[in-house]
Amino acid sequence: MTVPKAEPEAADRRSLHERIAADLRDDIMSGELAPGANLPTTARLKDRFAASSATVQKALQLLKDERLVVGRAGAAVTVREHRQRTVRPAALMAPGSPGAPYRWLAEAAKHGTHARTELLDVAEIRPPADVRAALGLPPDGTALLRAQILLVDDEPAELVEAYYPSDLARGTPLAERRRIRGGTPALLTELGHPPRRSTDRVSARVPTQDQYRALRLTSSMPVLRTLRVIHSDGDRPVEVTVMVKAGHLYELQYEFTAEATEATEEVEGGGGA
Repeated sequence: MTVPKAEPEAADRRSLHERIAADLRDDIMSGELAPGANLPTTARLKDRFAASSATVQKALQLLKDERLVVGRAGAAVTVREHRQRTVRPAALMAPGSPGAPYRWLAEAAKHGTHARTELLDVAEIRPPADVRAALGLPPDGTALLRAQILLVDDEPAELVEAYYPSDLARGTPLAERRRIRGGTPALLTELGHPPRRSTDRVSARVPTQDQYRALRLTSSMPVLRTLRVIHSDGDRPVEVTVMVKAGHLYELQYEFTAEATEATEEVEGGGGA
């Protein structure tokens, strides 16, 4: 038998300052460098990476531009507070109490940040192909789009495009160009389409031009794109949402019980047959 030769290790073709920034970014995102902690001095970083002072400073500037660290000339560079946020999608799914703010805003407030939303557009359009497929629309089908930007401490955090079946949305507050008090889960429940089940498809992508501008990105760092399909009674898809956030500032946390995991394994494994 012929043993295949091992593939040669791929060369890292990034410039040295990009590689330095990548390693420091990983230290920050993993918690090795905690919020409020000082980064190692330039001298130590020069030794660690065998780099010049100018190269180290270019790496630090990248992290400053990405809003991961703060610092000024002559002072230590410090990891920003709230430099990375954990989003728990399950906590945002249930309808809010009558008159209550969006659950997304309430969750942000728990972490000591000020959050708000800006409504960007409300229009009936032909959605992207994956949204059409999720809603069961034909190639020329349309859906109602509600687009908004979510901001934390006045910095863009997430670009959200929510799509609804046209026959469901027409003549309802969904089609009005104003914010929906309590959020759309509460409204869908009021309209007789309570959210029952949701599925998320998460991918990392290079940001589009519109996403780059809306999120005020400074490099081609990947964004996290979540395609969420919400089903109501009869397993009808009533909302498909595309959520885009800066990948280096956010992580998603999903929790599963042992019973749910076992049920999933039975479905995927054909029930053990």
